[in-house]
Amino acid sequence: MSVLSDIAELVQKGKAQEVSDLVIQALDEGIGAQQILDEGLLKGMGELGVKFKNNEVFVPEVLIAARALNKGTDTLKEKLVDLEVKTVGKVLIATVAGDLHDIGKNLVKLMLEGSGFEVIDLGTDVPADKIVECVNECAPDVVALSALLTTTMAAQADVIKALEAAGIRDKVKVIVGGAPITDGFAKEIGADGYSEDASGAADIAKALIS
Repeated sequence: MSVLSDIAELVQKGKAQEVSDLVIQALDEGIGAQQILDEGLLKGMGELGVKFKNNEVFVPEVLIAARALNKGTDTLKEKLVDLEVKTVGKVLIATVAGDLHDIGKNLVKLMLEGSGFEVIDLGTDVPADKIVECVNECAPDVVALSALLTTTMAAQADVIKALEAAGIRDKVKVIVGGAPITDGFAKEIGADGYSEDASGAADIAKALIS
């Protein structure tokens, strides 16, 4: 169905209004909302994620594409609610206490959403107790923790300890990332996964809950 291919292509080009118009066209042609989401919108963002991983596109292109994706999903939203479309899973994402950086976190959020996850974003400088509270309230499948400073790396470990202390560590998978984070550090603090880039984080989250 060429309209779905066109949607995927226009998401990558960041053509928000054209994406929205084509979503309406696809609905008018009788294509299901779930199919438009999977084979049009999410496919486009997924393909861009691969290009980003391969350094073929960069942060500005991803941000523009994300706006187009959001415009398309907003257009679809009423239909999706009607169908009670199930997401791949739910991810709670945050930059840890003491760290105000959010570009990396936001990119991971975009890639997760582009892969079909529902994402709850707690923002930056989030203390461990707030993350524990939200895990209890929101029941996410995965907690994704970002830290950009060597001085805030330890806060990722604090979150895992807090989840253990609250008796809920076994209810959620924890993935970590950020410039100073390594696979070795992730293993050392007891995280379930680590990614060095945004698109890899989405792949790991999917693998952990599959």
